[in-house]
Amino acid sequence: MTTSTTASKDAALFGKDATLFGMPILIGRWAFVLAGMAMNVCLGTVYAWSVFRKPVADEFSKAGAAVTAKQTLWPFMLFLAVFTLLMPIAGRLLQKVHPRTLSLVGSLIVAAGWILSSYASSINVLNLTYGVLAGAGVGIVYGIPIAIATRWFPDFKGLAVGLTVLGFGMSALVMAPLAQVMIQTYGIMTTFLYLGIAFLVTLLLLSLLLRFPPAGWKPEGWQGAAASAKERGFTVSEMLKTSSCLGLWLCFIIGSLSGLMAIGISSSVGQEIIKLNAATAASLVSFFALFNGGGRPLFGWLTDALGPGKAAALSLLLTTLASGGMLLAGQGSVILYVACFSAFWMGLGSWLAIAPTATATFFGAKNYAANYGVVFSAYGIGAIAAGLLAGNAKDVFGSYIYAFYISGGLATFGILVALTLMKKPETSGI
Repeated sequence: MTTSTTASKDAALFGKDATLFGMPILIGRWAFVLAGMAMNVCLGTVYAWSVFRKPVADEFSKAGAAVTAKQTLWPFMLFLAVFTLLMPIAGRLLQKVHPRTLSLVGSLIVAAGWILSSYASSINVLNLTYGVLAGAGVGIVYGIPIAIATRWFPDFKGLAVGLTVLGFGMSALVMAPLAQVMIQTYGIMTTFLYLGIAFLVTLLLLSLLLRFPPAGWKPEGWQGAAASAKERGFTVSEMLKTSSCLGLWLCFIIGSLSGLMAIGISSSVGQEIIKLNAATAASLVSFFALFNGGGRPLFGWLTDALGPGKAAALSLLLTTLASGGMLLAGQGSVILYVACFSAFWMGLGSWLAIAPTATATFFGAKNYAANYGVVFSAYGIGAIAAGLLAGNAKDVFGSYIYAFYISGGLATFGILVALTLMKKPETSGI
C-alpha cells in the first residue's frame, strides 16, 4: 500500500470536530512526539556500547585468542556506519511506503540484530548481527518519527523534532545502567536476547501509532499556514544545488565531529589531563549525557525562534569556547572540564535537532525524509573524522589536548559558514 493511498484513507478521519487518539488534534498530535521519544530510547542504546565492550571481550576470548580492545569497537563503528548509510535509502522508501509499514519492518530488523547477537559465536559474527543488522534496522526506523514530527508540527518544527530525538540522546543515561545490571545478573549473551525481545515488543507497538497527517493539513488558526501552503518542496537534486545545503552539511559535519570526539574521550581526558579517578570520570559521563539530551529540545526551540543559521552559529560558538577552555585546563581544573564537556555534549545534541529542522525549513516537508537522509551523511563523516582526530592527537602528540586546537578552529570556521550560507534558499531558477 502506497503512502498516498493510505493518506487518503487517513484523511477521512479528519473531518470537522475530528479527534486524534481520543483527544482534540492539536493535543493528540503530541502522542507522536512521545512515541518517537520512546522509540529513540530503544534505538539509541548504541550509545551505551561502552558497557558491553569488556563483557564482549571476555566472552569471545574464551574461544582461544584474546579479543583486543580495538576489536570490541568494530561492532559499534559498523553500527554507526550502516545506520548512516541506510538513512537516505529509508528516506526515499518513506516517500512510497506508509511510515507505519516501514517502521514495522525496520523494528523487526533491529530486534533481529539484538536477538541474533545472543547466539554469536565470535566477534566477527557479532559484527554482522549487531553492527550490520541492528545498525541497518536503526537506519531504517530513526528518521521516521522525525519526519512525522515535521508534518504534524509545522508551527513548532524545531521543538517537536528536538523532543522526538531527545530519547536517542538520553538513551545511554537510561540503558547503560540497565544493561550493566542485566549483564551482571544474566550475562552478556542473555542480555542481548532480553533487550532484543524488549525492543521487539516496544518498537512494534509504537510503530502501529505512526502516520502522517492528510496532505495539506495545518493546525487550525495557525498564522503561518498561508506561507506554508506556498512552501516549495525541493527534490534531492534541487536541494544539492543550493548554497544552503552546502552550509548546513558543512556545519553538521563540524558539529558532529566535535561532539562525537568529545563523547569518545570524555572519561580519558578526565583521567589523563584533569587527573580524576576512574569512578568520578565515569559518573561525569552520565552527567554529560543530560546535556546531550537536553540540548535537543533546547536548540530545537532556538531554531524555531532564531532561525537555523543563528541557532547553528550559537551551537558552534559553544564548541569554540569549550575548545578554548580545554586548552587552558590542567590537573585539578574540574569545574572548567565539566563546563567544557557539558558544552561539547550539548553541541552534539543540538545538531540532532538543528539539522532535521533546518532541512524541513529550507527545503520543505514534501521530500523531507529523502532530503534529510542525504544531509545526515554529515553525521557519518563527522563520526569517522572524530575517531581519526582524537586517536591521532593521542598517538602522534601523546595527549588528547591537541585535538581541541582543531575542533576550535573548525567551529570558528563553521560560525562564519552558518551566518553566511545557512539561509532559506531562493526558489527561482531551480
